[in-house]
Amino acid sequence: MGGMSDHPESPRSQALLAAGAALGLLLAVAGIVRSGPRFDSDVPPGAAAVINGAIIENEAFERAVGLLAADSKNPIGEEERSHVLDRMIEEELLVQRARELGVDQHDRRVRSLLVSSMIDSIVADAQPEEPSRGDVEAFFEENGGYFARTGRLHVRPLRFAKRDGETDEDARARATTASERLRAGEDPTVVERELADAWIVPVPNGLLPATKLREYIGPTPTRHALTLDVGQVGEPVKGGRTWYVVRMIDREPGQTPPLEEVEEEVRAEMLRRAGDDALRSYLNRLRDDADVQVRSGATAAHAERP
Repeated sequence: MGGMSDHPESPRSQALLAAGAALGLLLAVAGIVRSGPRFDSDVPPGAAAVINGAIIENEAFERAVGLLAADSKNPIGEEERSHVLDRMIEEELLVQRARELGVDQHDRRVRSLLVSSMIDSIVADAQPEEPSRGDVEAFFEENGGYFARTGRLHVRPLRFAKRDGETDEDARARATTASERLRAGEDPTVVERELADAWIVPVPNGLLPATKLREYIGPTPTRHALTLDVGQVGEPVKGGRTWYVVRMIDREPGQTPPLEEVEEEVRAEMLRRAGDDALRSYLNRLRDDADVQVRSGATAAHAERP
């Protein structure tokens, strides 16, 4: 039958196939294939192969061969190099076919992997150089409460998302009005009902460590909350694409350890916040450049199913 060998594959070839399968994930993660125009003539300089217009670059091919060589006890010859290129070509063909079938649109596992890979890439690209001792000291002085031991906060934040037909300034205006009314002593329940938006995951009504509060309202509103006294209502502060007004109910002051005891934690937090900021900026740019349309009432708690 066409395309079938008359002889079973040797153990060496089977090993190469297995290595190629394992290599495939590494190649996919490394992003070794880039899109390009369809070439009707010979393979262009700098490319090892072209598959339906997608180019496998020589540099990527040599990296793949290097990965196999590092995991092989025997020298890598022309046969082995050919197997590597075959695996890369077949991988690209499978990726292209998966796209044709809409796997990246309908398979939650694939979508989750794509999202995770993009987030990791964005955060990795945004990692700043190792902060200097002076930068660490300044950050710790400004955010010492974040690293306090056993300190907890009891806050009742209000959430203000941009509604259908609103601008970001409209959402901020509602938050500002809510803050002013709360400071004037109005009933928080009434203010929330008339101006705020429902929570996707409500903040627990009780004392929470700052690190836990951060999971609900994000890093910027949490840092703002740490500056408030008991009974104080904060100014509107933006977390992601949502505005928050934080009302401090109670707090248990924690003891801030010396920088020397938590320096590694401080440096890690500096890097994490840089990644958070970079990811949020990137997502904001994507949304600003995209045509996003939401059905009116789609986010209502009892929206009708289509």
